[in-house]
Amino acid sequence: MNEIAIPDSNTPAVPAPAPEPQQSALILWANEARQAALVAESLARTSFVPQSLRGKPEDITAAILAGQELGLQPMATLRSMDVIQGTPALRAHAMRGLVQSHGHEVELVDSSPEHCVMRGRRKGSDEWQEVTWTIERAALLGLTGKSEWKKQPQTMLVARATGEICRLIASDVLYAMPYAAEELDRGTPEPAVVVQRVTAAEILADHDDEAVA
Repeated sequence: MNEIAIPDSNTPAVPAPAPEPQQSALILWANEARQAALVAESLARTSFVPQSLRGKPEDITAAILAGQELGLQPMATLRSMDVIQGTPALRAHAMRGLVQSHGHEVELVDSSPEHCVMRGRRKGSDEWQEVTWTIERAALLGLTGKSEWKKQPQTMLVARATGEICRLIASDVLYAMPYAAEELDRGTPEPAVVVQRVTAAEILADHDDEAVA
C-alpha cells in the first residue's frame, strides 16, 4: 500500500524568495554606455572610423549610443555618421536608407547640377510630398561658395533634398539626428589675411619725397 505524505500543519512554511528588483531603464542605458565605451576605445584609431571621429573614443561612444536609438548597429553607425562642429549627423544616403527601412518611400524624381526634385510618402499613405532644391536656392543661402558645392553641386543638391523630404515624411524616425551631414556647416576656414609690413625707413622715404614735391 502506497503511503501519501501529508504535510504537518505545525511545520512553518518556507517563504518564497523575494523577486529580484528590476533595473531602471536609466541603469540599463548606463550599462550599455559602459560597454559602448569599451568598444569605442578599441575602434578609435582604426580606419573603420571616419576622420571626424578618429582618435576620439568619447565621441565614438556617443555616436554608437545615438545610432542605437535609431536602430543601427555600431559599425553601421560609424560608416553612416559624421560629427560636424560637435553635432552628430547621418550622411544623406544613410538617412534615406533608415527612413526606407521603416517602410516609408523616398524617390529621386530628377537630378542635375542645377536642380534636384525628390518625393516621399509615409508607409500606408497614398499622398506623396515633393521637394525641389535648385542651385539658385543654394546660392541665396550662401552655399555655392563652399568647396564641396563647387566640386560636386549635383551631389550636394541631392543631399539637401534628401534631408528635407525625410524630415517631412518621417521626422519620428530621425529624432536623434534630424539633419544630414551634408546640410551642416563644416566650418571651412576663411582665407588668411596677408598683412604687409612697412618699415620706418620706407615711411621716412615717402615723407621726404612729399617734402621735395
